[in-house]
Amino acid sequence: MNHNVSLSAPPRRTRSIVLTSLAILGMASAVFVVRRPLMMSAPRCMAGRWHGCFDTFNGVVLIALAALPLAALVVWALARRRRAAGVTSAWRMSLAEVGMVHGTVPFLWMTMMPGAGAGTVPGRVSLVPLRDLLTMGPVGIIGNLLVFAALGFFAPMRFAVLASVPRILALGAGCSALVETAQYVLRLDRVSSVDDVLVNAAGAVLAALASRRWWRTTEEAPSGRPRPAPAPAG
Repeated sequence: MNHNVSLSAPPRRTRSIVLTSLAILGMASAVFVVRRPLMMSAPRCMAGRWHGCFDTFNGVVLIALAALPLAALVVWALARRRRAAGVTSAWRMSLAEVGMVHGTVPFLWMTMMPGAGAGTVPGRVSLVPLRDLLTMGPVGIIGNLLVFAALGFFAPMRFAVLASVPRILALGAGCSALVETAQYVLRLDRVSSVDDVLVNAAGAVLAALASRRWWRTTEEAPSGRPRPAPAPAG
């Protein structure tokens, strides 16, 4: 009997429970710290008003947090459907798909918010690396790191072809370049900066490294076919 195998399962399960609990505790603590600014947007969001809700950082974050139960329900429904079809890693795939969308769309919405001179001010471009980084400040740097963090965290968990640091770096940089190009073309009164691309890509890579132990490998790629039923004995 292999005692090492039997004894390694409980510590792994305990570690997963501890990490999940710490993540939930950290999220709850963050919400508690920023509860007052978020609650300032609650009346307008509940009234369905655009101004003061959908066009503010607090309002978008509040809506994203309020949508968490719906996101969890979608994860459960997708995982249940996949498990019924015999797909392996049904929960991980479903969580990764919903996590990529729910964690990225709010940040994309905020980055595409028009400024006061949108439509009238010509597009501005900053192509000198690290020049704008000095003026971003800690809040700006953290915000840019988080734009594609969910994409970097969950994409290699869902797609084996993206389970490498260079590919996640290319994915984050490519998506960020598209956003910066859209800001310039649509004349949103924003500066399309190469530093935004660099920080966005770095955030995607850092998030991907945090989820590396759950990356999907080629051997785990689902076939999408139901598992064959075992042949009856005799």
